[in-house]
Amino acid sequence: MISPQVIEERKRSIERRLQRDKFINGFEGPVLSATDINYEMAERTKAITYGGIGLIHMLARQSGLVDAIDRRLHLLKLYKPYRESDHVLNIAYNAFCEGRTLEDIELRRNDEVFLDALGAERIPDPTTAGDFCRRFTASAIGALQDAIDEARLNVWARQNEDFFAQATIDMDGTVIGTEGQCKKGMDVAYDGTWGYHALLLSLAETGEVLFIKNRSGNRPSQEGAAALCDRVIGLCRRGGFRCIVLRGDTKFSQTEHLDRWDADNVIFHFGYEAKPNLVKMADELPKTAWKRLRRKPRYEVKTTRRRRPDNVKEGIVEKRGYENQILQYEEVAEFRYRPTACKQEYRMLVVRKHVRVEKSQQFLFDTKPYFFYITNDWESPAEAIVFSCNHRCNQENLIEQLKNGARAFRAPVDNLISNNAYMVMTALAWNLKAWSALWLPVVGRWSEKHESEKQELLRMDFRTFVNVMMKLPCQIVRTSRKIVYRLLNWNPWLGVFRRLTTVLNC
Repeated sequence: MISPQVIEERKRSIERRLQRDKFINGFEGPVLSATDINYEMAERTKAITYGGIGLIHMLARQSGLVDAIDRRLHLLKLYKPYRESDHVLNIAYNAFCEGRTLEDIELRRNDEVFLDALGAERIPDPTTAGDFCRRFTASAIGALQDAIDEARLNVWARQNEDFFAQATIDMDGTVIGTEGQCKKGMDVAYDGTWGYHALLLSLAETGEVLFIKNRSGNRPSQEGAAALCDRVIGLCRRGGFRCIVLRGDTKFSQTEHLDRWDADNVIFHFGYEAKPNLVKMADELPKTAWKRLRRKPRYEVKTTRRRRPDNVKEGIVEKRGYENQILQYEEVAEFRYRPTACKQEYRMLVVRKHVRVEKSQQFLFDTKPYFFYITNDWESPAEAIVFSCNHRCNQENLIEQLKNGARAFRAPVDNLISNNAYMVMTALAWNLKAWSALWLPVVGRWSEKHESEKQELLRMDFRTFVNVMMKLPCQIVRTSRKIVYRLLNWNPWLGVFRRLTTVLNC
């Protein structure tokens, strides 16, 4: 049991050390003054760097993830001694321990304290982990996704009613490059990169990865997206969401599916290609159809407004005589439009940007590019739908987290399907991070503070999460009935960590 009194005492101790006026009269010599440093090997005490791994493992068990994987995924005929859940979690936990490749699993495999912390005699080595990835088929990947979704539904079931107001499903593709030359299924992408082209579906409200489908590098972004959308829509309906919104860029406005989604009470906000007929219709709109589009500021000034710094980039563009496009203002209008593949009309929104083009601070001309958005949402204001489509770009941040945070978007194995399996298993680390935030209780007189902490943890970068919730030095003590993680250090998130371990131990 983590004592709140000890946490508070450690907090006050560090606050005293960080007081600004403590050394107001200066300090003789460098602050980093350690000189006589000696290393010794502890004979009895055993400690682990990533003490938060125990919390993640408790979450995997409490959410039903471990049981769901072993019940749904069947790739091994004999267990010698590992089960499917051991292999899956071994790859996911490698991401939590800052593993960059499968080879980094060997570090954990040779860490006796890490093995003791998880109650394991041993864990699969990197070669065995790679062989496990190669056992997957397309149907096995679907079974693993089903197991993850089963645990996800258990996590969602703990949320309050407000959580189920709306599920916004974002979709996008991303190119995954590889230096290998013998990986089956790879091809050259639109930008000349050799590798794969993964399709990602995510839940905007929580940042969870809902589905990852790996494809050849030369496939279009929208290929297979409609079928996956139907699968994820069913998942959200089972979860209890009252409203479902699909969002995607111009590549995902697959008009042959719009009537079906509309009949199924699914709202969609899609970008739409600026085709000549649409541009002509926008040009013919009366002046009264247009109104100014006003965007909210990116942030609110909480103290006093500071002097805006010089725009270095703008100065270089002007000095070197580059063509400079300066946005003056935006306007929005709407009209009814029926795509060729649809039987009914939908709401077409158009944003007209007024852009001033200059060169060396000399005016050249004005231009008015159009941006189109199609939706079956007839109630929301036009501005709200435009902003919703723009906010879909936040999925780019998620893709960045999966590429360089959890490092799920890698291709370490030898073929398309096995690399897809690796992506799903490594992305599970990102989902477990999100579930740890969703598992936090928000009750009592501190509910407002707890909700703020929950949202901050939910939106936290993967690297920051590892630093504050995983890299907790712990002494590991194994008894006959339990494994004790004895925390050796304090950080500002330890109070949240304590609340989470308390609720997981209930």
